[in-house]
Formats: sequence, C-alpha cells, structure tokens
Amino acid sequence: MERSDLTGFSFRSMCAIALALTCGACAFKQSGYGAGVQAERAAAQIAAEKQPAPDTPGMYLALIDRMQRQGLYYASLAHIDAYEKQYGVTPDSTLLRADALRETGQPTASAQAYRTLLSTALAARGYRGLGLLAGAAGDFREASRELTQAVALAPTDAATLSDLGYALLREGDVPDARVPLMQAAELDSRSGRIKSNIALLLFAQGHAKEARAWMDDQHCSAAARTAIRDDAVKVAAAARAYSAGGAGRRARD
Repeated sequence: MERSDLTGFSFRSMCAIALALTCGACAFKQSGYGAGVQAERAAAQIAAEKQPAPDTPGMYLALIDRMQRQGLYYASLAHIDAYEKQYGVTPDSTLLRADALRETGQPTASAQAYRTLLSTALAARGYRGLGLLAGAAGDFREASRELTQAVALAPTDAATLSDLGYALLREGDVPDARVPLMQAAELDSRSGRIKSNIALLLFAQGHAKEARAWMDDQHCSAAARTAIRDDAVKVAAAARAYSAGGAGRRARD
C-alpha cells in the first residue's frame, strides 16, 4: 500500500468494519473512574467475598479472572493467595497476580511476576505486561520493544497489536504504528480502545478532519475525545523529536 493511499484506506476500511459503540480510553490508561463506578465495584466485592471458593482449580481461576474484569484487583490478590495455597503456583495464577499488581500500583513486583512467565507458554502475556508497565512509566521506546516481542509470539492478539501501535505513536514512530493498529481494528472491530487508537493515528498522520469524522461515527464520548486530542499533542511532539533525531526505522530486539 503506497503512502498516497493511506488516508482513504484507513478511514474507509475502519468505517466498513466498525460498530456504533462508545470509544474507550487509549492504551496504558485506566478507565472507570467516578463515584457510581466505585459503589458498583464495592458492592460486587462484597458479593464476591460472600461466595464460597470453587472446588476446582479451573473454576477458581475463572472466578478470579471475573473479579479482575469487574475491577476488583485488590480482592483478586487475596483470592490468588488462597488459590496458590490450595493448588500451588501456576503460570495462570502468576499472570493474574502480575496483572493485579500492575493495576494496584505495584510495578516492581508486577514486573518480577511478568518476567517469570517469559519461559512459559504465557510468554506473550509476560512481554505484553512488561510493555504496559514501561508505557505507564513513560518509557515508550522500551514499551514498543517489549510489545514487539509479545506480538511476535501472539500475532493475532488484537489488544496487544493495539498496545504496540499506541506505544509506537507515543514513541514518535507514526509510520510503523499504522500496520499493527489497522490489524487490531480488523481483528476486533468492537473494541473502544482500538477505535480510540485509530482516531489517534489519523490525527498523527495529519488527517484531523477524518479523525473527527471517525470519532463522530463511533459516538465517542466527550471524555474520550479530550483524551485522544491530548494524546495527539503528545504524539506530534514525539514525532518531531523522533524525526529530528534521525531515528528512522529502529530495530527492536
């Protein structure tokens, strides 16, 4: 695909596959703030604590995973301790622990847990976690390296592709961000986070009109639009620095 075809390809292709859902936050950002959300999470945590622990390892891991999807990361850490006391440490429990530690602001312990996964069948998730930690710390060059490793191991994982594209944008490497973001969008047309990153890509490419139309088409909330525009300013500054440094296409190993 020639660069001259980029605008039409990005916008028309995304419109063809998208569904009218609300845009979500970009990678490395938390969402779900607010008193109402916190009240719902507190109620869900109380309900979860009243439930007896499942009597099989698989069911227990599913329960912990469900708690984390509800945002109950602190409670999930307690259940992970209970799981590992009963069944032993496994790669699956380690991944759940690493994710919970990352979400509860414990990056050093989280990174240690993710690294133990690199020699297991969950290595892709380990690299992704390390990439998310690096991005959260503002080191997007390191984030892109770790996420490149994750994508190499899980090339069809839409969330990881989207995270890589976002990290590349924040690093300032706009050209290399296009392919993983377009792959992510075609693999998962429902993800609000991916849709937000597509809008950010359009802004980064200088297609502000198309980006605004894309956000309109996806019914992006005011908060999501503000977050995307704020990130677009950061990406533009990073792209200028990247270009001025003569970075070109970096090899990431």
